[in-house]
Amino acid sequence: MALPLLWLGGAALGAAFIADAKQKQRQLTLDRRLGRAPKAPEGKRVSPLAPSVLHLGEVKVTPPPGAMVCCFVFGVIEHTGIWLGDDTLVELHGCGLIRPVSSKRFLAGRTGSRIFVACDHQHRPLIGESVLERAQQAIYQYRDYDLFDNNCHRFVWYCLTGEELSISSFDKFNRLLASHFAQAIYWDEAAIAKCD
Repeated sequence: MALPLLWLGGAALGAAFIADAKQKQRQLTLDRRLGRAPKAPEGKRVSPLAPSVLHLGEVKVTPPPGAMVCCFVFGVIEHTGIWLGDDTLVELHGCGLIRPVSSKRFLAGRTGSRIFVACDHQHRPLIGESVLERAQQAIYQYRDYDLFDNNCHRFVWYCLTGEELSISSFDKFNRLLASHFAQAIYWDEAAIAKCD
């Protein structure tokens, strides 16, 4: 008899968690509309809408050439790249090859079915001055790939700034982006054809 009570308790906790997450999402959406970005404890800007957070999806963004994009990888690591246009983006593959791929190929072998675009609070994609040029020049070059030191985030950061910097996590990448653009980074779903 204790097992059904455990199931009921688990279901109740799950429902409470979902309700709390939805309330936080509503507040985040309101704050975004008002241009209010949350602050991290040390006063550093944070990325309030990571792509791994469920959101209302009320606005989808068409990524312009040079936009920074990402997708899920097993719910733990996000994969990043640079949008080139015409359903093509450039990524650093795990073999070390920098290659142009379609959005379908970008998502292949990963757990997500959506691509997200780095945006400001008004859903405008954030693009650096020479991102597109650096990304195009890097195509078909090789890097000594390392998951924590020489990864896709480092490649995208290089395209944005021209600086080689070890970026061990997506969270660190977001903090660097927020600092670079001097604002909170929001990851909006890209308005591209769904990949099946």
